Amino acid sequence: MSVDPGAASLPTAVRLGTLVLPHPVVAASGCFGYASELQGVVDFDWLGGVATKGISLAPKEGNAPPRIVEVRGGLLNSIGLQNVGLEAFVRDKMPFLRAIPSAVLVNIYGRTLEEYVALARALDGVPGVDALELNLSCPNVAEGGIEFGTTPEAVARLVGAVRAVTRLPVVPKLSPNVTAIVSLAKAALDAGANALSLVNTLRGASFDPRLGRPVLATTYGGLSGPALKPVALAMVHAVWRATRAPILGGGGVMCAGDAREFLDAGATAIQVGTAHFLDPRAGERIARALAASLDKATRT
Repeated sequence: MSVDPGAASLPTAVRLGTLVLPHPVVAASGCFGYASELQGVVDFDWLGGVATKGISLAPKEGNAPPRIVEVRGGLLNSIGLQNVGLEAFVRDKMPFLRAIPSAVLVNIYGRTLEEYVALARALDGVPGVDALELNLSCPNVAEGGIEFGTTPEAVARLVGAVRAVTRLPVVPKLSPNVTAIVSLAKAALDAGANALSLVNTLRGASFDPRLGRPVLATTYGGLSGPALKPVALAMVHAVWRATRAPILGGGGVMCAGDAREFLDAGATAIQVGTAHFLDPRAGERIARALAASLDKATRT
């Protein structure tokens, strides 16, 4: 990771637990591909980090379409965690990722605790991987399909198992589809998490009034975008107030003003996700505007 020494307007580096980001804007998982798709479009010197698409042990095709729909205030997606799988990711995607100045947070998910452990162990020695972001919103097949991130006990078990097999910073991404986010956050931190990623998408649905049926083939999907921001801000602030832990906060960040709200709520760094579907350079644009606003604030 490096920062252009001539880019004097960049904000100072931030520390997300043991992970140092060149500056505080991170491209969120699932909204930025594997980063190589944006080669020649985005100036990576302005992205403090890139969280990859979720990686599983084997390749996954994802859900059948329709699997994304625009709704008032955001997007509903049911992509189904489509990805190339661990082997192809390391072989084909990591060469580009390790060459960019942004920190690389590899988002991982599994159907069982053992799959998370296998992924963490395999990625531990891969050059260029700076941290593991754990997607805890996945259904645990071994427990009847209950999400890993819904109980403190399940969160602690998974985070602790991953922590035991890797030296990399471990950053669990918590779901907002819960009633006690603080207890989940504390469980993750007690089990060895270095920082927290808040939040994943909210469960939602959309119906076609002409046909009287769900728009998404799977009926339910994850809501992201501006409609998610008030929920995300509340959860970031509640967790920060209770734990003072380093937080990668996001949910509906569309401009520098949104990013400042997350910093004010207690986030250490900010994720930009759905905004990239409107503008592939959204993360860079927000990082530049945030740097200017922070610089102005220090001079006044």
